[in-house]
Amino acid sequence: MAVAVRGSSRGGSGFGGFSLRSFFSYRIFVSAMFSLLFIATLSVLHTTNPSTPHHDSALPTTGNAYMRRTFLALNSDPLKTRLDLIYKQANDHVTLVNAYAAYARKLKLEISRQMRMFDDLASNFSDLQTKPSYRTGLFESDGPVDEDVLRQFEKEVKDKVKTARLMIAESKENYDNQLKIQKLKDTIFAVNELLIKAKKNGAFASSIAARSIPKSLHCLAMRLVEERISHPEKYKEEEPSPEFEDPTLYHYAIFSDNVIAVSVVIRSVVNNALEPWKHVFHVVTDRMNLAPMKVWFKMRPVERGAYVEVKAIENFAFLNSSYVPSLQGFTTKETSKRNRNPYSSLLNQLRFYMPEMYPKLNKILFLDDDVVVQKDLTGLWNIDLDGKVNGAVETCFGSFRRYAQYLNFSHPLIRERFNARACAWAYGMNIFDLDAWRQEGCTEQYHSWQNLNENQTLYKSGTTAPGLITFYLTTKSLDKSWHVLGLGYNPSISMDEINNAAVIHYNGHMKPWLDIAMNQYKNLWTKYMDNGMEFVQMCNFGL
Repeated sequence: MAVAVRGSSRGGSGFGGFSLRSFFSYRIFVSAMFSLLFIATLSVLHTTNPSTPHHDSALPTTGNAYMRRTFLALNSDPLKTRLDLIYKQANDHVTLVNAYAAYARKLKLEISRQMRMFDDLASNFSDLQTKPSYRTGLFESDGPVDEDVLRQFEKEVKDKVKTARLMIAESKENYDNQLKIQKLKDTIFAVNELLIKAKKNGAFASSIAARSIPKSLHCLAMRLVEERISHPEKYKEEEPSPEFEDPTLYHYAIFSDNVIAVSVVIRSVVNNALEPWKHVFHVVTDRMNLAPMKVWFKMRPVERGAYVEVKAIENFAFLNSSYVPSLQGFTTKETSKRNRNPYSSLLNQLRFYMPEMYPKLNKILFLDDDVVVQKDLTGLWNIDLDGKVNGAVETCFGSFRRYAQYLNFSHPLIRERFNARACAWAYGMNIFDLDAWRQEGCTEQYHSWQNLNENQTLYKSGTTAPGLITFYLTTKSLDKSWHVLGLGYNPSISMDEINNAAVIHYNGHMKPWLDIAMNQYKNLWTKYMDNGMEFVQMCNFGL
């Protein structure tokens, strides 16, 4: 019994010992095989992929290549890894510097100094790598990296990186400012183009408004005509007053088709005259506005004893096509295509025919219908014109408003007869010596120049240039306080200058009876309106 038991236990123990020894021997064998395989793999990789120089920036970093680089790093010198990082940092900053330099050249900004600095910095980075001490000690050596050389190389690279970062930071701000300035310039240019276009459109619209008949003015004319038709017995023709031809009185000439404007001019003269009963007004209009003009002054006679004569162009028989150059040819098909009203043109040209229109007068004061008189004007008749025909206020200043601006001095006829620097003068308030006019033959001179200028090669159409030519060397300059101009276009005239003026002139498109009139000057005109006239109230004038 005892023997059986011992034999059994010995047999179990022997079997277990044999199994453990076999198991451990097998694991040792497998481990040895894997170690050999690993060593063989490293050997193959080392022989098939020799280590590249640290300055090779073309080493792939993806896939299996990244694994090979990792395996190589296990056997590499740590200083070489550090060198690789320093070199990469230097190359990154060289690329950034070159990018900013290229950006500066593209913008074509005034930063040539910075561009040179960028180029120099990029060159310094490249020169740093090619220094003999660094090239032999770091990049071309097969042995271990010299730590002292590497430390010196790293110090120089960091200094240049710091310089590059400072330059880039400064340049970035500069580029941003330059771009903002360029964008601002572009915006200013675009806005200026829009402003020029708006000014042109505004000038065109103002011109249309100035040439158009306002609704209120049309209404007034219609109401006056209606009054004439409804009550013809009130408006019979009367014999002309002898005062109309009395040369001892103060005579005024006003040529207009605007009823309310003529009324304001006459009322302003009379209200400021010291002896209004000595003032005679000669109003000439076209056929269409003759009836409204006569009805107005019949319904609203001039106060304080002044006299008003109203005539139409047709009342002056000599103003026909055989005498007036501007009327010649208006019956032909060619001139009918010009689309202009001959009598409207002639109404403006009546100023050149006053000696013939008023043969018994010696002097006459010409007033435009867009003026307001603020003082007694009788002093103008006392001015000695020194034998000259025209007394007017000169308008030139500096090189502006000289004869050169109104006449074509490239034409030999103009160049020979006139001085380009001669000072221009203003129409609107002119005292004319009609006797001197007749002696000088000014109307004949006007006709001669109008015929020479048939094709408008000497001067543009209108009245200013012909007036400058006709009364060249026969105009006496008056004190500027007699006549202040610009209230129809210039908002900057001082109120002191306006208040001291004897006559203020709304020349320009912004007439005081239009909605586009300048508010700061409008009350100077409206205070002479006859607001008590029923038709003025009905037609909404002055609202």
